[in-house]
Amino acid sequence: MSKSDKEKTNVMRVLDGKKIPYESHSYEPDASMTGVEIAGILGEPPEKVFKTLVCQGKSNQYYVFVIPVEAELDLKKAAAAAGEKSVSMIKQKELLPLTGYVHGGCSPIGMKKQFKTFIHETAPSYDKVFVSAGKVGFQIEIAPADLIAVARIEVAELV
Repeated sequence: MSKSDKEKTNVMRVLDGKKIPYESHSYEPDASMTGVEIAGILGEPPEKVFKTLVCQGKSNQYYVFVIPVEAELDLKKAAAAAGEKSVSMIKQKELLPLTGYVHGGCSPIGMKKQFKTFIHETAPSYDKVFVSAGKVGFQIEIAPADLIAVARIEVAELV
């Protein structure tokens, strides 16, 4: 790991402030890197490493979906979980102004505004999961129950 593990992101500061245990991991990012490749760098199976996706519902409400990096969000299941007729991914350029995070560094913790958030049903079956620490090149390892509590996440079938 080439980056300093001492560097704190907003996500880490939120967790520190709430006294929630986590472990930070950093890596040298590459713009073409996939989530599966990041899981490999972390030495973890891709099903334990989660990506954060932001969608907009038919009602114009925004929703956050946290799914394993190797999976694809099932928009019908996501809409059902959110109680919407349909949801669609937001455009990449909308991500930063809406959440405060850039593509590849979006975390379910510490967004500008609290959106209704869902995590894939497999997450609670692991002792620890990985999510973005809010900055490209940084991940946190956290107990799913702590992640669910701090980000007020609902568990749902999403893929």
